[in-house]
Amino acid sequence: MTRIPEDDRNMIEKAIYLPMVITVLNRDLKVIEISPFKLRRPYSELVEHILKIVQDDFAEVRRYLRKENIKVSEIKRDESFTMYCFLYKGYEEHHNYFNPRLRNKTEDLLCYYFFERSHRSTN
Repeated sequence: MTRIPEDDRNMIEKAIYLPMVITVLNRDLKVIEISPFKLRRPYSELVEHILKIVQDDFAEVRRYLRKENIKVSEIKRDESFTMYCFLYKGYEEHHNYFNPRLRNKTEDLLCYYFFERSHRSTN
């Protein structure tokens, strides 16, 4: 049973997932640069735009965690699970995340940023 309230747990999970989204977007930018697209610029600008939004969101999450004295760190990874340590207001909790769940949630967040969040930031 966790002592961490849901709102704080959501911020902690953003601290796990948003760096993964950033990594994927950076890799995609590299792929776009070497790809045989006839016109690369629209694709790279779109990915860069999304990357900026995700980085801003991640900076906000980091500020929140710092203010609330919450720390998140990966402590162990194997082929099936990744374990994270959450230091929350004097308490330490270890949580295992199933790697396919991490991947699927990262993919869901990519869809969110591409199809929902990017449109809100331009309107």
